[in-house]
Amino acid sequence: MKIITFLSFIFLANTVNAQNFHNWAATPPMGWNSWDCFGPTVTEAEVKANADYMARHLKSYGWNYIVVDIRWYVANDKAHGYNETNPEFTMDEYGRFLPAVNRFPSAAGGKGFKPLADYIHSKGLKFGIHIMRGVPVEAVKKNVAIKGTKLRVKDIYSEKDQCLWLHDMYTVLPGKPGAQEYYNSLFEMYASWGLDFVKVDDLSSPIYFAGEVEMIRKAIDRTGRKIVLSTSPGETPLAHAGHVQQHANMWRTVGDFWDNWKQLKEHFEVFERWNKWRKPGAFPDGDMLPLGRIGIRAERGEPRMARFTRDEQYTLMTLWAIFKSPLMFGGNLPDNDPFTLSLLTNKEVLRVLNKSTGNRPLFRDQDKAAWTAAEPGIKYLALFNISEEQRKVPVALKDIGVGVPGVITDLWTGKVLGTFTGDFAPEINPHGAGLYKIVAAK
Repeated sequence: MKIITFLSFIFLANTVNAQNFHNWAATPPMGWNSWDCFGPTVTEAEVKANADYMARHLKSYGWNYIVVDIRWYVANDKAHGYNETNPEFTMDEYGRFLPAVNRFPSAAGGKGFKPLADYIHSKGLKFGIHIMRGVPVEAVKKNVAIKGTKLRVKDIYSEKDQCLWLHDMYTVLPGKPGAQEYYNSLFEMYASWGLDFVKVDDLSSPIYFAGEVEMIRKAIDRTGRKIVLSTSPGETPLAHAGHVQQHANMWRTVGDFWDNWKQLKEHFEVFERWNKWRKPGAFPDGDMLPLGRIGIRAERGEPRMARFTRDEQYTLMTLWAIFKSPLMFGGNLPDNDPFTLSLLTNKEVLRVLNKSTGNRPLFRDQDKAAWTAAEPGIKYLALFNISEEQRKVPVALKDIGVGVPGVITDLWTGKVLGTFTGDFAPEINPHGAGLYKIVAAK
């Protein structure tokens, strides 16, 4: 009887987890990811330096995730690409990758990422990692055992649909005996490390692997640990929007996003497509913010401060905030200049990201665009000049539900612009944006 009661409790606990995981990220996750600056070669010292900076300068503004991106298990990877010629993998007896000790010294002795996670948690922050979908090719070659079973990884894998751009993994076949147990073993280990966030790559585009998404969801829920799930890359197929919203906390809407205007401009159309699929705890993800000092050892380009103009950086942050995309900063935080830091620490802009509702586009043409959102007693208006010359971007205040004189404040400068009725038409720089708060005049 006691055994039945205990099993019922476990089942109920897992069911509650499955129902409530969207609460783990009720607002868009905000953090740092190592990819844009260090590619597949980030070291423990660099991760700690970014965590130290976040704790000192950003934590009080809501930034709290520190994420180690791709191939942390390869001892001899290279900048500006991947070493697929003679990679030195670090893997345990059950086919689970472990951190490369030469890059993450605290992982020595089989400790994995727990010491680094403990360090990040001691700063009041959360720890995340990137993984690739599937089972390692090296594990299949060795036909290792699946932890907790009498099965081996050759019982669960397929070479079909292998990732086209990195060949570390094979597909795990849903429904095969041992498949769920393999993913369970991964997330048991990650939970023991203290993981708070996982970005799973080659999962959602160009093929959407619904079966593996569901296995990952079950494996996370089974641990009882609140691990936020981010799927990658993009664009996630719209046909699977309902499924990914049901199973993940965030999912990519584009491929890898870098610091050029063409890619930034494309987000206006992409975000319109995905706007209806947002809900608390489930966020379409416009990808990382390629701001600050990037390209240090990254996939694309040489070390640089982001090539975006200041106006383009305002556009990026304004659009991400009004759309409520997750914010994962891509630059090396200790190299931030005062302007970059100011983009990340504007409390009123971040309030739009975290508190606003009813977020929607108002209009878009070849020269300009507008979005709106609200809080009780407040209207927000984001205006964008996507043309090549300075111009006014007019909007009728009645179109956003303001039928009385409204006091308008520029959220980027903090300046009260005055009381307006009828139309509001600020001048905006080329590729620039304005973000405004409107309250009824007293």
